[in-house]
Amino acid sequence: MNDTVVTLVGNAATGVDYRETPTGGVARFRFAVTPRRWDRRNSAWTDGSTSFYTVCAWRSLGANLTASVNVGDPLVVHGRLRVRDETLDGQRRTFVDIDAVSIGHDLTWGTSAFKRVARANTALTERPVDMSAAASAANAATAGSGSGSGSGSDAGPRSVGKPVHTQPWLSEQDESAAPVGAAGVPTGPL
Repeated sequence: MNDTVVTLVGNAATGVDYRETPTGGVARFRFAVTPRRWDRRNSAWTDGSTSFYTVCAWRSLGANLTASVNVGDPLVVHGRLRVRDETLDGQRRTFVDIDAVSIGHDLTWGTSAFKRVARANTALTERPVDMSAAASAANAATAGSGSGSGSGSDAGPRSVGKPVHTQPWLSEQDESAAPVGAAGVPTGPL
């Protein structure tokens, strides 16, 4: 794919407009990018001309964007650049759009608090369970010593409803070896 991928730093110029479509929700807003340069002659920062982009964010990114961004927020937008020409009222106009892949607050200008959202589709986080293997594992567990010490390996199937990873930033192999601090934050290498 020969897409032009860009990263822009600027401010939300309008509020986020969220709409449901047959292919999933989409959020749109206008994004203002103003370059700043050091003027040696005047020994001061000067603003260049402002460029405006329409940013589109699809599905979960769009929903999270709607709940997180307000007018004037400093943002970093990463996505695919699209340039389109349209004729409106007899005049030819050029529009520049960004199909966002990732959007975040620009922490140069302030702080932000991240809050993970619960996934609605649990099929993405659960491992399918083979019922015959689950029954065999349940029989083996009840026939064991009953101490619950877990002296055997954890190679059996997981119970229904338990997520595959308790720490989604680690792979399954790393998860068992990574030390975890008192607050549940990993203290080992990521």
